[in-house]
Amino acid sequence: MLFRDRLYLILAGIFIASLVTCNLIFLKFFQWGSIGDMALIVSVGILPYPVTFLVTDILSELYGKKKADAVVISGLVSSFFIVAVVALADNITAIDGSPVGDETFHQVFGLQKIGVIASMAAYLIAQFIDIRIFHFWRRLTKGRHLWLRNNLSTIPSQLVDTLTVIFILTVWGPFTWTDFPGLFFSGFLFKVIVAAVDTPLFYLAVAWLKPHFEETEHFEETEEEAATPNPATP
Repeated sequence: MLFRDRLYLILAGIFIASLVTCNLIFLKFFQWGSIGDMALIVSVGILPYPVTFLVTDILSELYGKKKADAVVISGLVSSFFIVAVVALADNITAIDGSPVGDETFHQVFGLQKIGVIASMAAYLIAQFIDIRIFHFWRRLTKGRHLWLRNNLSTIPSQLVDTLTVIFILTVWGPFTWTDFPGLFFSGFLFKVIVAAVDTPLFYLAVAWLKPHFEETEHFEETEEEAATPNPATP
């Protein structure tokens, strides 16, 4: 197996693992700071989530839009599969003496459905936005300024992601409209800071990985180029 194929599988695995972890642990919240009297509160599910945007940016840079999209779809399918398995497990009665009883299991896992729905809705919208904005800036800058396309794709998509998740959890979940501004601001600010921090990681990853690829074009053809007939073709 070629290095680029092994790397693709590893990056896809990290992406899917990060996404599934977000959905499994999101019910625990913590305070990561404060501004004046306002506590900055986020779910622990936010911790691995920025990794998904870093991975899709690396995939977009090294493999192109089509393969980055394929990993996003794989993550979506994996998440729904996990939800189905957890729902089945939640409906199976535990035996007496089970280390984890029905009530505890349901409290931890059974209440996650609305969170997963919120996360999946935000995930689909944000990841596809991230990939497309990334390639827009790559074309505009002619492949230069990695930091620009990394941040100007991640930050807008994180804004959409945070807004979508908090909105759904407010309308159908455990939060009220009074909670909305603080949770939105806290979550988005946390993601912006992480996006800035992961820029050097993006640079290092691309600088280290690109030399392992063949000196050929790794990006997908545009739809216009793909649609252009080959004059040599009868």
